[in-house]
Amino acid sequence: MLRIWAFCLAVCAVFMCAPAGAGDFPDRPVKILVGITAGSAPDIEARTVAAQLGKTLKQSFYVENRPGANQTIAAHLVAQSEPNGYTLLFASSGIAPAPYVYKNPGFDLLKDLRAVSTAGIVDGLFMVVRADSDIKSVAEFIDHAKNGRLLYGTPGVGNILHLATELFSKTAGITLTHVPYNGSSQAVTALLAGDIQVMFVTPTTVGALIKGGQLRALAFTGTKPFPGFTDVPLLKDLVPGYEPIGSWGMFFAPANTPDDAISYLNKAIHAALKEPEVEQVFSRNGDFPDARDADATEAFFKSEVSRMIEAAKIAGIKPE
Repeated sequence: MLRIWAFCLAVCAVFMCAPAGAGDFPDRPVKILVGITAGSAPDIEARTVAAQLGKTLKQSFYVENRPGANQTIAAHLVAQSEPNGYTLLFASSGIAPAPYVYKNPGFDLLKDLRAVSTAGIVDGLFMVVRADSDIKSVAEFIDHAKNGRLLYGTPGVGNILHLATELFSKTAGITLTHVPYNGSSQAVTALLAGDIQVMFVTPTTVGALIKGGQLRALAFTGTKPFPGFTDVPLLKDLVPGYEPIGSWGMFFAPANTPDDAISYLNKAIHAALKEPEVEQVFSRNGDFPDARDADATEAFFKSEVSRMIEAAKIAGIKPE
């Protein structure tokens, strides 16, 4: 009962704090583009927040999937849309290295889009192999890689899973062969089929498969053990020099969207994330809440882009 009352107060704060310029916003449906396939963790999170925003703001918030090119297709469409708050982007951290990975994506990620709000941050990724693999530790994996060809899968070139794997291989002094797929689920399917030998992947994608005995987690790339998997060692403790890497989800709007609309959306999203049903979805995915305002979110995003571009260079990824 206390949580419900707290949520009601948060919702009231959204309306009370909304700038006068926000007027009756939103007075028509709001479209949220997601550059990842339907059913993926970011897609589920976007739809969960959209549904709650619809309830809170008494207007339709609906999701359209426009997957491809590491989310830059969806991002380009949003960047070109009218800057009025009625077309938003929900993207994962995989989009951060785009300014380096793509020579000419048709838009400038840092200039043509504006970060609105994070929707949760995941501290790290799991490094997984098949449960029946004879590789039972990171040390054994490194030995196998030095003595033979090992394949790893990701949902494409330049995404966060690709960077995490390449940074690991460079730090460990080994060479792995990259096999890109159309999405994380396809890469996991390939791993289960034995077409590839390893994958770095978000906890929500493989958590059930690890618990179900189909996959084995060799390590976690975060700064601390992942809840529910405290027996999985941290990669930073096993491979000296490995920089912890995680993921996040974030809402964006076209760059010239008015400040009052950005602030209003930021507060509304934070209020939605406090709703117990929404909070349950994000906590299940391993996200911890992030309450940055719009300006702090923008600063965080820019720092992440800089960090991921540097990681892409270290990983030896060539711009396309």
